[in-house]
Amino acid sequence: MSLTDREPDGLLVLPHVRVQNANAISSPLTHGFPSMTAFLGFMWALGRKLAAADIPLKLEKVGVICHWHQEQTQDGYVRTFRLSRNPVDKDGSTAAIVEEGRIHLDLTLVFQLKMVKQPGETHLLFQSDEALRKETAWAIRDMVGTMRIAGGSVLPPQSGPGVRVTPTLIGWPDQEEERHALFRRLRRQWLPGFTLVGRDDLLQQRLEQLRLQTPDTTALDAWLDLSRFNYRSSRNEKDRVVWTHDRPEGAGWIVPIPVGYAALSELYAGGQVANARDQSTPFRFVEGVYSIGQWISPHRLQRIRDLLWWGESHDDGLYRCCNGYEPLPVDDDEYPSHPPMSAETL
Repeated sequence: MSLTDREPDGLLVLPHVRVQNANAISSPLTHGFPSMTAFLGFMWALGRKLAAADIPLKLEKVGVICHWHQEQTQDGYVRTFRLSRNPVDKDGSTAAIVEEGRIHLDLTLVFQLKMVKQPGETHLLFQSDEALRKETAWAIRDMVGTMRIAGGSVLPPQSGPGVRVTPTLIGWPDQEEERHALFRRLRRQWLPGFTLVGRDDLLQQRLEQLRLQTPDTTALDAWLDLSRFNYRSSRNEKDRVVWTHDRPEGAGWIVPIPVGYAALSELYAGGQVANARDQSTPFRFVEGVYSIGQWISPHRLQRIRDLLWWGESHDDGLYRCCNGYEPLPVDDDEYPSHPPMSAETL
């Protein structure tokens, strides 16, 4: 069974992880929230720490619920980032300012787990040893405290009224009814908050709509068109000018997002490209891949796979973040009403 459809052996839930000064510039074209590539990179780095600590868990997918955010920007007619002043050069001259976007976050991280077992081995993590699960969950939470998430520093957990900070390891049931009941309980614990899901379907729909009017419309045209409010003027029955836009009701939190990288060159052997960060790892030049995402409340998710993201690589040089979200029918109130944030185009 592929990673896309495989049910988890268990879940690791790290509630209310506070991150300071994470990177708010998710790509050369978007800002407002870290890219999902950053969270997948964090998952893989944490997985290496688990292996080094002999914790028999493999992290396969990650979901992110944002409870609070504060992007470090100066509001005005033109929104600008709050930049730090660099020290002067050694000759006393003013150093160049490198634009950095920062954001403070309060996140719940959910990881899909797979047990790493030798043939015939039985481990107690997802059986009956509750004390072992608690100890392992806190050990992993302590590891996270020494790491960075999207370039930001992880702050110590801070509990409060109605705020759960205790990490948990949860075994995933075999029966569908038990899975549904467990997920309903979990998603209530993740409120209030909003999670980012992939909406490739909306991008394809908009591309088909635009090609009915302009056959040579590209996917980039559709992406830009869907990322903004397109206002057009018309006259009403009283011959007055009326301005309208083409965004659906409540769809203001459909946002442009980066979802990976596409190859621009062949794959070079390690050390073949000068000034690469790692001279032992194969190297390839890439460019960003973009799609459409949507901020929705966790209580609107129907399955655990709707929440989770994972990485896929293809022989043609496509490295992509994938999400298992399947939208509800339009009659079921597909769009949320009050999400807290949006990625924005720069």
